[in-house]
Amino acid sequence: MTTNVHVASPLIAPDAESIRHADTVIQSINLPEQGIAVQDPATAETIAHVPDADVEAALEAVGKADSAGTDWAGSSLRQRADVLHAWYDKLIAHSEDLAHLISREMGKPLAEARGEVKYGTDFVRWYAEEAVRPAGNFRDTPDGGASLLTRRSPVGLAVLITPWNFPLAMATRKIAPALAAGCPVVIKPATLTPLTTYFAVQLAIEAGVPEDLIQVITTSKSGAFSEAVLLDPRVRKVSFTGSTPVGRQLLKLASQNVLRSSMELGGNAPLIVFNDADLQRAVEGTFAAKLRNGGQSCIGANRIYVQDGIADDFAVALTERFAQIAIGSGLGQQTGLGALIDDRAVAQMQAYTDNAVGLGASLLTGGHGYDSRGNFFAPTVLDHVAADSDVARSEIFGPIAAIQRFSTEDEALTRANATEFGLAGYVFTENIDRALNVADRLETGIVGINQGVPSNAGAPFGGIKQSGLGREGSAEGLEEYENIRFYNVARRTTS
Repeated sequence: MTTNVHVASPLIAPDAESIRHADTVIQSINLPEQGIAVQDPATAETIAHVPDADVEAALEAVGKADSAGTDWAGSSLRQRADVLHAWYDKLIAHSEDLAHLISREMGKPLAEARGEVKYGTDFVRWYAEEAVRPAGNFRDTPDGGASLLTRRSPVGLAVLITPWNFPLAMATRKIAPALAAGCPVVIKPATLTPLTTYFAVQLAIEAGVPEDLIQVITTSKSGAFSEAVLLDPRVRKVSFTGSTPVGRQLLKLASQNVLRSSMELGGNAPLIVFNDADLQRAVEGTFAAKLRNGGQSCIGANRIYVQDGIADDFAVALTERFAQIAIGSGLGQQTGLGALIDDRAVAQMQAYTDNAVGLGASLLTGGHGYDSRGNFFAPTVLDHVAADSDVARSEIFGPIAAIQRFSTEDEALTRANATEFGLAGYVFTENIDRALNVADRLETGIVGINQGVPSNAGAPFGGIKQSGLGREGSAEGLEEYENIRFYNVARRTTS
């Protein structure tokens, strides 16, 4: 057993200049001196406070956004696109500010934060371009007596609820299509990482977004907020990224006023490595799918199934790769793995490790926390993990690679699909027929084939089964904020 192991190994310290950069950005945001405390997970230091809004403030924000939305819905497609392009330019101009801010409040390494800025701004650019390409159709009725014209209109006021793990990308992935469709927005970021959203929206207003059109609400009373806002008749859309249990509760509320709902919920992603996989590519892809964002990703590789013939070599190579990564503050110059979001996450990683080892798993590397003020847990590889281990049945959300072994393709697929979740899956094989056949049989909305980072602004992101409803990104993401209407135009016959 490895219970409560804490190692005193040195961790990479934050770079002083990077800390100053991040704190200068925080000081540029209009924030109160008291309210909800925001902490740096690498140091446990309080770095800012954000408003703790009550229900009345939330409903006031709904009113402001709704009023501003009338003019925005009537604006031309080109006007919306131009504003989104200007916002994109602002975000790019402040990309380093955003990256330092993300690292400071969320803990991820600066290199990964820069990657998130690229990913998050891509959504703004995509929907700036998509805004001027509205979908529609025109056809005659089969009997020739009329023509059918389909058009799109804004769905209305959208309530957007975002998670803490990608504070920029999860905000822009929702705000940008809403604005492109002509919808006003009330956005509630997670109180663990709200600063990036406040700063990004501040840049949006500087870029020309009408000041009241995007309302940011932070609150410690999430349940009261959701109930009051989603039952307000002015609200017509809710988009949520987070856990499946919370998503179910929001859907119950949304049903009262029959709101358009997008739910990007929990995952338990299987990653399958076949004997014919390229070992190096499989290891690098697994490393990316598992340790991106410290494993704190809804599409992170959760259950790693490796075929018997390649399993020993794969386990050794992945362990070597994990053991090489440098750990410390996200604002450290050489950091490859940053802090987890809070001390509860560290305790959960320790519990997963202890449970797996207790059920017979081999601990190949890691498996411990650190004696530090920050929330650090070592990158961990477990082999021969029992299928009934907690780590094999839960969404890990941390830097633990849990390897199980399999013999046949059918066995791997049966085990991969034996979950209520269906967000993402991964396949590594050099046989293109197998790759596509296995991808087709995986019960997931997203499949990475020979790669560990499948997300892209041009792709429709979302899951099936208990992993959610709707899609974000691509043209499908815009449709989530649009009503589809049709006009039946009578045709006069000529004699």
